[in-house]
Amino acid sequence: MTNNEIPALSAVTLARMIRHKEVSATEVMAAYLAQIKRVNPTINAIITLDEKLAVDGAKAADEAIKNKRDLGTLHGLPIAHKDLFQTKGLRTTFGSKIFSDNVPELNCLIVDRIQSAGAITIGKTNTPEFGAGSQTYNEVFGETLNPYDLTRTCGGSSGGAAAALAARMLPIADGSDTGGSLRNPASFCNVVGFRPS
Repeated sequence: MTNNEIPALSAVTLARMIRHKEVSATEVMAAYLAQIKRVNPTINAIITLDEKLAVDGAKAADEAIKNKRDLGTLHGLPIAHKDLFQTKGLRTTFGSKIFSDNVPELNCLIVDRIQSAGAITIGKTNTPEFGAGSQTYNEVFGETLNPYDLTRTCGGSSGGAAAALAARMLPIADGSDTGGSLRNPASFCNVVGFRPS
């Protein structure tokens, strides 16, 4: 498969293909990193990217398959976490200048659970300051644009996540939702935003 074909596949298909060794996690990661390099400079959805963490995580995922370890549901899938979620070793700003240099020593629960399911953390997605707002803009990273129309908003507050999914820079993303912060950007970017009970 080519770097252009892999990001066009669904997360379910990719997870199955990785598990059955039809494609390696390393190949999947290379395809998504290439897509991020092509698209993200225009859309600005992924605001922190750690390529070494991504590549090392993909190699470890392939080793786990090779050694027949138990695999989580999301095994080998790249993910960038919303910049409201504390992520160990990755700059987490909450979209605020107050926390512009914050690098947590621990993960928050959602990050731990997603990683335990086998997803590979590669970075962070943009959010308005402290997640307050229906537009994804902050003074640390600027504005995230709608991948379908760069003159329009991607919504918020999980706008970085929705835009990254819509632009095929990630197969899965996380977010938070108190008053529509998953559902609003999902509808603006033509992806699914699910707020569990």
